[in-house]
Amino acid sequence: METAVEGVPEFKELALSLEKSFAINGKATSTLSNYLRCLAHLANYYKCSPERLNEEQINDYLYHCQNLHKTPSESFFKHTIYGLRAAYKVFGMDKKRIQLPQIQRQKDLPVVLNKREVLELLNTPQYLKHRLILAMLYGCGLRSYELCNLLQADIDFDRKTVFVRKQKGKVDRYVPLSPHLARGLRTYFKTENPVKHVFNSQVTKDGVVGPLTTAGIQWVIKECRAKVNTQKKFTAHTLRHSYATHLLEDGLNIMSLKELLGHAHIETTIVYLQVSNFGSSIKFSPLDTLFAK
Repeated sequence: METAVEGVPEFKELALSLEKSFAINGKATSTLSNYLRCLAHLANYYKCSPERLNEEQINDYLYHCQNLHKTPSESFFKHTIYGLRAAYKVFGMDKKRIQLPQIQRQKDLPVVLNKREVLELLNTPQYLKHRLILAMLYGCGLRSYELCNLLQADIDFDRKTVFVRKQKGKVDRYVPLSPHLARGLRTYFKTENPVKHVFNSQVTKDGVVGPLTTAGIQWVIKECRAKVNTQKKFTAHTLRHSYATHLLEDGLNIMSLKELLGHAHIETTIVYLQVSNFGSSIKFSPLDTLFAK
């Protein structure tokens, strides 16, 4: 990002324009960061700001991304296209937006931990802070950046709620605070005295105390992953998937789940119906009835 700003003068103007647009429209800063990171790669590749490139140059770059040995991840490819769409929209380049390839909606079903695996994971960390980070992700269904931005003032022990400020989905929401989490958080606040945010990062050399970072969450997951008796490959977001699936299996209706997850559209929530086993939707094998006779 810094290389693009310094080496491609026009890119700074693009970055500032996108930043203003995202702020005005209340879009997530994490999404903006992903877009700018990918657009910076494109700017550095051509030594030219992306909105100034023609269709052939864009297509050559996308082909380069998909076919070289050091291929960026699928999310990198998608964020590059989404970032270009956002840039073209800001600069009123509707024709260029139409020329970009369509991104197919992700159809892969989410990985979900069962309750035994979640319990093992929560019992793995040595430190209370790390146990609470995992417990908040699962117990409140938070996205990683939502947990990083969570303030102590957002925790209401009396009402047993956690206030999650709008980012994706553009709506604020309250989620229930489990008594198990409440006990742990009360102890943590008294012993650790975090500053402003629920979880802080390590103090820098300048003595600055900032909020927990998504990289910090990833480190906790990585440290604990190998200690859980499972073959599943899981991330911090897997705990959000598990939260949604387990709530459905425990009897919560789909509309209430949509509100708890902060989804803008019910279509996003419905995917969890495909992975849940509950009520009349419990799936079984014909072998179960064949040998029951």
